[in-house]
Amino acid sequence: MAVASRTTVRMTGQERREQLLDVTRGLVIRDGFHAVSIEAVAREAGITRPVVYGHFRDLGDLLEALVQREAGRALEQVAPTLPGSLAGGDARELLIAGLRGYLEAAEANPDTWRLVLMPPDGAPASLREHIARGRDAVIAHLAAAVRPGLLPQREPPDPELTARMLSAVSDEAVRLLLTDPQRYPVERLLANADWALDMLSGGTRPQRGRRSR
Repeated sequence: MAVASRTTVRMTGQERREQLLDVTRGLVIRDGFHAVSIEAVAREAGITRPVVYGHFRDLGDLLEALVQREAGRALEQVAPTLPGSLAGGDARELLIAGLRGYLEAAEANPDTWRLVLMPPDGAPASLREHIARGRDAVIAHLAAAVRPGLLPQREPPDPELTARMLSAVSDEAVRLLLTDPQRYPVERLLANADWALDMLSGGTRPQRGRRSR
């Protein structure tokens, strides 16, 4: 009885709701969307089904709340990492700084970014819709940033295509980090991105220290 009393935790309604969403996210990451049920969430949270129903109408409502929360968190985390106009500074430095911010955000919040960048089987259509809208917003921002050009003496690139390629490369870097952080640590990914940007700019700048592989 003493053990049971220690595991009872009083929570506000908002704290309980967040706990249930965290538990649901953990189940999704571990076993996929198909494994999630009200019973499974209640069991994992150590509560009864009526408590879950006190916060969510049904399983669909619970999953939609999870999708909205995680998609919103992802946008909030990535927004500060997006570079402003590259015309106002060193384009290479600004892009590398943006990628670093993105990688560090994913490293600090791996479950959110696994859900967004590597949706498990059975993901609801609303998750893919949220992801698509978020990606469109990022691409629009990047297109505006690269429109003035990457170098003063060179013709500006196709803004949309450049933005899409930068977004795709950045997303893949984050997937590598999330999948195997020991093999693909932040600094290794940044070093390679720095090399690639140096090649795009004509390879005129000094090489930075990069780990040999």
